Amino acid sequence: MRAPATDRGRLLLVLAAGTAVTVFTATVPLLRDWFDLRVYHGAVDTWVHHGGRLYDYRVPGTAYGFTYPPFAAVAMLPMALLDLRAAIAVGLLLNLAALAVVVRLLTGRAWRRHGWYGCALGACALALFEPLRDTFSFGQVNLLLLALVLVDAWLLATGRERWAGAGIGLAAAVKLTPAIFIGLLLLARRGRAAAVATVVALTATGFAALVAPDASRFYWTDALWDTSRVGRLDYVSNQSLQGILARLGETDRALWAVAVLLTLGVWAVRARRAVAAGDWAAAFALTGLTACLVSPITWVHHLVWLLPSFAVLVRTGHPRIAGALYAVLCTSVVWLWFDDASGVDGFLGSNLYTWVTLGLLLRLPVGQPAVARPNRARSANAIEPAPSPAAPRMAQVSSQPGPAASGATAAATGAASGPGCGLARSASSEPTGSTRPAAPNPQSSRARASS
Repeated sequence: MRAPATDRGRLLLVLAAGTAVTVFTATVPLLRDWFDLRVYHGAVDTWVHHGGRLYDYRVPGTAYGFTYPPFAAVAMLPMALLDLRAAIAVGLLLNLAALAVVVRLLTGRAWRRHGWYGCALGACALALFEPLRDTFSFGQVNLLLLALVLVDAWLLATGRERWAGAGIGLAAAVKLTPAIFIGLLLLARRGRAAAVATVVALTATGFAALVAPDASRFYWTDALWDTSRVGRLDYVSNQSLQGILARLGETDRALWAVAVLLTLGVWAVRARRAVAAGDWAAAFALTGLTACLVSPITWVHHLVWLLPSFAVLVRTGHPRIAGALYAVLCTSVVWLWFDDASGVDGFLGSNLYTWVTLGLLLRLPVGQPAVARPNRARSANAIEPAPSPAAPRMAQVSSQPGPAASGATAAATGAASGPGCGLARSASSEPTGSTRPAAPNPQSSRARASS
């Protein structure tokens, strides 16, 4: 189908897409009633104003409370100055700002070429992505952490390494899972950045221990090891390797440990290959995928970490694959097995998002330059001289046309053209280098905790 040729046609298409997205989000997905943000606000408010203990707080009518490290609560202390409605408004603004940063880092300057039309269709496509929908309607922090990590990816890819690692360190202090990116820095032999990340994480954690010694002691000795505080491992929203095993009724931790070790081995090989080619976009994308797989609990909203992978797919000339996988993650299909995940259909369907993540880990292109549209690529090869050894051909952010994808697909997957993730290969990069549904309410405020 051809794109409209006139501004009027484009406007009508954008209005139609916006209407379809509004109807879809109002009828098909489940809205989360700001559950996680209510956890954050209630825990901090009780801790500051009522003398309660941080990890004793429970959302009224539920068994769930605060589950993050103490530094996360310290960072959220300004919430104590706001009522719940104001906290929700601030949370929405912060998530929107973080999403803007993520999209900018994933697309570089390519988004400008699509104008208002492409940006509007991209916004519609992003609104359909289930992990993003859940992040916003839960009031979650995933986008903020992703933005912090991607800033470090940009610093490394562009040779601005002085402060690289600080974002990863802060993200790891708020939530433990991003600490795997310190492992990536070590694999890439970026000792300075790894040291910065480690020092920032430890400093933030130490600061929280000074501010809240009792809460810190309880978290690191008790709460951290109590997975029941977060939710059931077999809950269908848990799209990790542990979630697959739990839904199979397999409780042997040794089997999970073997699966984790194998996954980490694949990640280490592929990430090193990406770094050796200077492909920081792919290296960070692979690490985000691995974090989702090896974490004991990866709720659907954690899968915003897949966005860099879609950017890499589009950059390397696979927009159709990116669009198909992205569409799967817009469907909420795993919830069809909310009540019963038994049988072959349950095994395949209830874990579908995990299969997507695993497939991306195994097959994501690494070390490949951005490609041009096929028809233009042929003509360019015919008229451009071959690059000389002294001046190797570099992927261009703004001059080369992007993959054959619509503006909506490109913006939705977070990449249009150029060297994906907005991370140009720098010459300074070293080679090593209601809210309540009428039907049964999966992942409702009664079903799971903040995570």
